[in-house]
Amino acid sequence: MRRRVFMMLGVTASLCPRLVLAQQPRVWHVGWLDAGSSATRGENLEIFRKELKELGYTEGRDMLIEQRFSEGNIDRLRSLAADLVRMNVDVILAVSSFAVQAAKSATPKIPIVMTGVGDPEHSGFVASITRPGGNITGLTSNAEELNGKRLELLKEAIPELSRVAVIRNSGMSGTEGALKDVELAAQSLRLRIHALEISGPNDLEGIFQVVKKGGARALMTIGDPVTFTHRKRVIDLAIKNRIATIHGQIPFAEAGGLMVYGPNDADMYRRAATFVDKILKGVKPADLPVERPVKFDLIINLKTAERISLTVPPNVLARADKVIR
Repeated sequence: MRRRVFMMLGVTASLCPRLVLAQQPRVWHVGWLDAGSSATRGENLEIFRKELKELGYTEGRDMLIEQRFSEGNIDRLRSLAADLVRMNVDVILAVSSFAVQAAKSATPKIPIVMTGVGDPEHSGFVASITRPGGNITGLTSNAEELNGKRLELLKEAIPELSRVAVIRNSGMSGTEGALKDVELAAQSLRLRIHALEISGPNDLEGIFQVVKKGGARALMTIGDPVTFTHRKRVIDLAIKNRIATIHGQIPFAEAGGLMVYGPNDADMYRRAATFVDKILKGVKPADLPVERPVKFDLIINLKTAERISLTVPPNVLARADKVIR
């Protein structure tokens, strides 16, 4: 009898570690790869975290977010992406086209959820919007009406406007298509477009000298990590030269940009979390169609309008979702 009891205790003891392991929840590792900075993306990261919590994940218990920011240094993205791949994260959230390209080059297997990307088809990230076909899916910030709407808003704010400067990063895939959209929209508004290329923050001073000499009274940025990370400098130079600006990302308004019209950031990062959730539950990226923005914000900064001696017409102000006074 004693021998039988002893044997039962021995079997139970040998099973205990396995039972404990079986009861422990799996810890999912989510990589956050970002061409921007931790300081400027903090709010977006919190929105993403909160939505994952709503979906049932508890950070530190069954989920860890491995954050990697290049702080505007595009060249660092490849090594940061490789680091996440070495960690064998379960999914990578890549913010901006540069981050998606770095993640794509680093792994053909780990699922990648993109956000802050202009044209994923033109960039070669997906086979098509409806059938991505590979390990990449997520959200595009591209909507056909956006560039035309931004130009329209500039024209309404400055009725006598005839020339608009457009800054794009020539090294960023997708910006060529965006520029063509801008030029097409400009034709119907009888606006001339002066396209200028940027590759780094050291180009900004020279670009604004060219803008001023060219006589453009307004400027549009085609979103990229350089102008986003250095948006305060972009805005300061614009105000110094009394140039009205419009952008597609909300933080530009907070930095002093005259107008912002673009996708609602909070909505985009909440939806990015739902993509991550579906992938962690077994859905393949190839089977998840890329989604376009559905919510848009118009923000007008009247402090900046005053500094550049511009009176924003009441009909434009009435359409704003937010006015900074």
